[in-house]
Amino acid sequence: MSDDEHPTDGDDAVVTDLTDPVPVDDVRDAATAFMSGLTDAFGFDATVSATTQDNEIELRVDGTGLGLLVGPGGRTLASIQDLARVAAQRRLGDHETRLRVDVAGYREKRRLALERFASDVSEQVRTSGAARALDPMPSADRKVLHDAVAALDGVTSRSEGEEPNRRVVVVPT
Repeated sequence: MSDDEHPTDGDDAVVTDLTDPVPVDDVRDAATAFMSGLTDAFGFDATVSATTQDNEIELRVDGTGLGLLVGPGGRTLASIQDLARVAAQRRLGDHETRLRVDVAGYREKRRLALERFASDVSEQVRTSGAARALDPMPSADRKVLHDAVAALDGVTSRSEGEEPNRRVVVVPT
């Protein structure tokens, strides 16, 4: 068996052939183990739970004092989610599942705050008649804003710029 048939991750651990489908439960278990290890390493009293639906996995971390895992504007959480995804996919060779990590309900709170913000900005744009460009933000936040603005009358939205400086512009109609 050649190295081409079973690539390694640098420490001689065999990685699953990328053409073989990886069971979602295996990816869920690897991601859950990663998050449990991370919260333990930080000394948090936290529980990690997971739900799966089709090829989507949502990990939820609950406990007290978890703000460090969220970080300013959720940037630390986004990075942790990327790390959990890489840790699970690299170990298993999976590229089909979608992994989402939430800490202490932050994502729902963020979604609600962004929807309120979209409503406020949209009202300002309707009143002034002038477009307003918002600060750059991650794609997930931009999607929430676009969806919220689409549900409102008298305004529309578009994204402008290149990552990481891509921003939403709210425009009167």
